[in-house]
Amino acid sequence: MMNSIQTMNRRNFLKTGLAAGAGLAVMPGARVQAGNGGTQTVNIALCGIGAQGRVLMNSLLRIPDVRFRAICEIWPYNQRYGERFLARFGHEVNVYADVNEMLAEEDDLDAVIVATPDWVHAPQTIAALESGCHVYCEKLMSNTIEAAREMVLAAQRTGKLLQIGHQRRSNPRYIHAYEKLLTEAEIFGGPFTHANAQWNRAKSSALRWPERFEMDENELNRFGYDSMHELINWRWFQKYGGGPISDLGAHQIDIFNWFFKGRPSGVMASGGIDYYDDVEHLDNVMAIYDYETSAGVARAFYQVLTTSSALGYFERFLGVNGTLSISENPSFNQAYREAHAPSWDEFAEQGLLRRAAGAAYNQETEAVDVRETAVLDAWDIPVTLDRPIHQPHLDNFFDAIRAGTPLTCPAEEGFASTVTVLRVAEAVKAQKRLAFDAAEFNA
Repeated sequence: MMNSIQTMNRRNFLKTGLAAGAGLAVMPGARVQAGNGGTQTVNIALCGIGAQGRVLMNSLLRIPDVRFRAICEIWPYNQRYGERFLARFGHEVNVYADVNEMLAEEDDLDAVIVATPDWVHAPQTIAALESGCHVYCEKLMSNTIEAAREMVLAAQRTGKLLQIGHQRRSNPRYIHAYEKLLTEAEIFGGPFTHANAQWNRAKSSALRWPERFEMDENELNRFGYDSMHELINWRWFQKYGGGPISDLGAHQIDIFNWFFKGRPSGVMASGGIDYYDDVEHLDNVMAIYDYETSAGVARAFYQVLTTSSALGYFERFLGVNGTLSISENPSFNQAYREAHAPSWDEFAEQGLLRRAAGAAYNQETEAVDVRETAVLDAWDIPVTLDRPIHQPHLDNFFDAIRAGTPLTCPAEEGFASTVTVLRVAEAVKAQKRLAFDAAEFNA
């Protein structure tokens, strides 16, 4: 077992503090169990204080009755940042480099938040589950299907909650679109027939680090890294991550599975390492999935590029009566009615939609030149998110711990999306359509 960076017993630490954002006093409470109700304080540890860990940390500080007890991070630079940042809000924490030591030393943790590189999601999550903690683990579950499967089995074996960080599934705008527009009102004319989505990045160079905080080579090796370059730029390497299709595409491909209400039957893809000469992952991918729906075959196209960030990030779902454009970016959230479709006025009266300001309106009797496409009738989705984009998903996790609220992305759903995403690279290599066996999606 590796030594902790800080070994002072937690009982010597201050037991009260001030939570950020909400400005609420947080008092320690008894350990909570899933679904036992009440508003007991949930004691947590955060693994990983990198870019994503800091995003989650800010959202966590906004949630009442959540108390940081420990952080786990191998790089002293990030350790210092996390410890000092949390102390500003009254959360004094023990600091560890090794998750197993943290779990052995901390005897009153209720939950662990995992925001480390993908390759250590599985060992850290499984260790936390087996120690009796619930776990919120960032997506992608793992960079291998086998490790993701072990995470699901560990959650089932221990009976602990495992939420996977596909946060769109808790976004109220997405929930409204899925439950009200697609499923209940069926304004798009039944199941979607097609989808397209993208999330692109601009050209970038390797990340750097402050030289005075460079880790010793032996210490890096102890944690599985050969160099600081690998630690800081872990997303470039197959050992540590799944590449852009995992980093960005996983969020949106997960929504394909959700909105098509099933798993794909096949995938074909094209891509390559066409621009960068120092990365191991495909730097661009274009993939097409097939889905079997009650209305027949539906196809979904996805692209991720790393040489241009143009045109934004969004998901678009097309049906015979209309199209849904949706995104975490508020600029890309509208529904478009086809000229032949029944009026959507009744849905506006029910508060499900709102006519877009200044939008063109197509009367069904309007004559359209056969060589032109009618301008679609545009409607806004009248649901906004006034919190950080990850907070509803974290709220759902803590509601599940306290009150038994169903998780919006339990391990089983996260596993299905992991399979859907990771087989893309295999399809690129095969240069042909790969069929999915339905059993692949079950751990």
